[in-house]
Amino acid sequence: MARYGKRKAKKAGLPPGTLVHVGEKKTEKIRIRVLDYTEGTFEEKDITKVEDCYPFKEKSTVTWINVDGIHDVDIIEKIGENYGVHPLLLEDILNTEQRPKIEDFEDYIFLVLKMLAFDEKEHEVKIEQVSFVIGPNYVISFQEKEGDVFDPVRERIRNAKGRIRRMGADYLAYALLDAIVDSYFFILEKIGDKIEGLEEDLIANPDAKTLQTIHYLKREMIFLRRSVWPLREVISGMSRKESALIKESTEIFLRDVYDHTIQVIDTIENFRDMVSGMLDIYLSSLSNRMNEVMKVLTIFAAIFIPLTFVAGIYGMNFAYMPELGWKWGYFGALAVMAGIGITMLVYFKKKHWL
Repeated sequence: MARYGKRKAKKAGLPPGTLVHVGEKKTEKIRIRVLDYTEGTFEEKDITKVEDCYPFKEKSTVTWINVDGIHDVDIIEKIGENYGVHPLLLEDILNTEQRPKIEDFEDYIFLVLKMLAFDEKEHEVKIEQVSFVIGPNYVISFQEKEGDVFDPVRERIRNAKGRIRRMGADYLAYALLDAIVDSYFFILEKIGDKIEGLEEDLIANPDAKTLQTIHYLKREMIFLRRSVWPLREVISGMSRKESALIKESTEIFLRDVYDHTIQVIDTIENFRDMVSGMLDIYLSSLSNRMNEVMKVLTIFAAIFIPLTFVAGIYGMNFAYMPELGWKWGYFGALAVMAGIGITMLVYFKKKHWL
């Protein structure tokens, strides 16, 4: 996905439904994993040929087909043709810049959303597009690469924990959506820690690096908002659409995911306000620092103005000045100048200007 709104023009001029991969170029082989289960049975295997996943469409079991990698257009097209996925939806799967959305085609539901991860080394949020095709007894997930937040779901299926093995494909889809939304909270926790540390730097010693961090966080908030905000429409659409694929028993769980999504969005909005406020605080801090410097310089200038006046008077080259012939004239002038300076300092202190 283009991180800050830059878009590629690979599909410019091509007819609708033309399958072209839009995203980061990859060369590794696509991995297809299948988890097939009922309440009492379980099978997990890697698919070496795309044709091997075709029979699962007609089985009475619940099947999760996970495709890691969407850069091989032929494989995506074959899976789509076998499972009856519309070419326009296959086009959306291959376009990693797609906005999160939901489409209901009666015999299957199509979802697109963004999966986020925090890179500990680079200290930034990474994004990946995930697409779902939810059928009567299957869920097909398409990811850009290997590595996801679905391991807890896989463990629940393998070990028959909870109700997932007793429920249908709609509950499996809910579990995958819930895993993605829960990962958002971890991302927000990391960003919250970064904002907290930035607040301390902002108060203690704001500098140019602090300003760069503020702008970086501001862009990250915009990026997160673009990625997460449409998700509320997707979850709401799943729970409210009168689709035979979504059972009534699953709708309550989808409403719970919707509530979590609202919490995530509210947190992002709060962070955006905080970061925007930090920029104002930074500018105010710089202004206050400049005012302090100018105040010190002004006080020094105010003290030395009368001293310069006295020095200027006695620097005039007149032959007949009363004090020039006085034995203690030099020390008397210094004493007067020192008295003026001390008097002004006391006055400034009394006025709380120092």
